[in-house]
Amino acid sequence: MPELPEVETIRRQLAPHVEGRTLARLEVLDPRWSDPAPPAELDATVSGRRIEWLERRGKYLLMRLAEEVALVMHLRMTGNLLLVQAGEAPQRPYMRARLALDSGAHVLFCDARRFGTGVVLLGDDALERYFAARLGVEPLGPEFTTAALRALAAGKRAPVKAFLLSQERIAGVGNIYADEALFRARIHPLRPVGTLRPAQIELLREGVVASLEAGIDARGATIDDYRDVDGERGSFQDRFLVHRREGEPYPRCGRPIRKLRAAGRGTYVCERCQPRPRPRARRRQAASSSPSVPSRSASTSSRKPPTARSPTTI
Repeated sequence: MPELPEVETIRRQLAPHVEGRTLARLEVLDPRWSDPAPPAELDATVSGRRIEWLERRGKYLLMRLAEEVALVMHLRMTGNLLLVQAGEAPQRPYMRARLALDSGAHVLFCDARRFGTGVVLLGDDALERYFAARLGVEPLGPEFTTAALRALAAGKRAPVKAFLLSQERIAGVGNIYADEALFRARIHPLRPVGTLRPAQIELLREGVVASLEAGIDARGATIDDYRDVDGERGSFQDRFLVHRREGEPYPRCGRPIRKLRAAGRGTYVCERCQPRPRPRARRRQAASSSPSVPSRSASTSSRKPPTARSPTTI
């Protein structure tokens, strides 16, 4: 699934080609892409509007149009946005939607598994409500401070890997960058996030930011389907520290990288560099709260002789 670095790469590549242009037509080729809104309704709402700018929120790409209209797209598992220049045939496999620009260029939304979506929102208030219900803090924004992360983690029992994948808390971090961030921070994915010490919270924040910025610098990671707007592969997969490196010895310590399950996802970890959390010791019940057990002599003296039982009927 494209994560924050992949969507940011797409935004940076597309922006010079679409900002300031007019969206001549939005052609929805698969009604599932815009469901429940009818495709013709989306086209009528956005066509002919100037594209003011492109924006990213978490894993979402926003096309801000004139008069506070926004086209919000999510790539989900296998979505790609491809740029086709004027004069080229605007046709690619698995195409779900086609955006025609007044320059003659096209932006194609291609998605093999058809999970990607497009929605049109009217008014800035509607846009803010939409994201307030779905996304937490932006990890590359100034609001992603150590204090903010500490407040989000306080009292939480969830494993830190699950915490990082929760889009309602931190927007844009997915499986790849959670693994890489936790390794940089030397934190085991199963560690309850509420037990992290202040120094570890700071390391976690730094690990998240460093991993995302490294992914952007490499134009994203291509494991299966992701391509940039020119149809090229990203290269961050060649720089993974632990993700997808099961069985390989980590150069610093020599310990083979393990794959385990955390937050329902395949997770990669070096358990020498990222020590597994120790299970909490069970609390012993106080002697005063334990039920009293009669002495053997007293119980024996008061025990009645056994009564013969009739055979069980089947």
